[in-house]
Amino acid sequence: MSEAQYLSGRLLLAMPNMYDPNFERSVIAMCVHDENGALGIGVGHLRDDISFHGLLEQLDIAPGDVPDCPVHHGGPVETARGFVLHSADWGGDGTLLVNPFGALSGSVDVLRAIAAGRGPRQWLVALGYAGWAPAQLEQEMSRPGWYAATGRSAILYDTPAQDRWNATWAAEGINPFMLAGDGGNA
Repeated sequence: MSEAQYLSGRLLLAMPNMYDPNFERSVIAMCVHDENGALGIGVGHLRDDISFHGLLEQLDIAPGDVPDCPVHHGGPVETARGFVLHSADWGGDGTLLVNPFGALSGSVDVLRAIAAGRGPRQWLVALGYAGWAPAQLEQEMSRPGWYAATGRSAILYDTPAQDRWNATWAAEGINPFMLAGDGGNA
């Protein structure tokens, strides 16, 4: 298995004191990582400027009986573009399967289906994404700052966003505060 295939379906964790403040204590659900680059959705931080009902309102979609919930800060790229990570029991035009998380949809159809009560069983909404050019993520992974954890759908869907970073480390059996913040030279 190549390194590029390895990171799809993983939870990418930014170490404490990350060199890039855009990713400080981030949890990123890696959806695509291949020779063309990488795309992940941030699932560890919430937006405080919009809720799910607010997003639906902006798109002229009646929320129906679906409860309101927070919207995730998906990443620093295209922060007005929406994505839905969801269970694989729903699929639409352009839906991408992302095991073990389920699927990723970027069309408004999934939002309409959720609002109408016929969408996926589990889902979360994010604005923006984290993206890397070809070989860029591999280069970043060679330096201190990132950890590729096992992808666990329970952490994604059953753990509150503010607890996902700690929960992912705990599931790996690692106390992140015991890790060195930088590498050394021999």
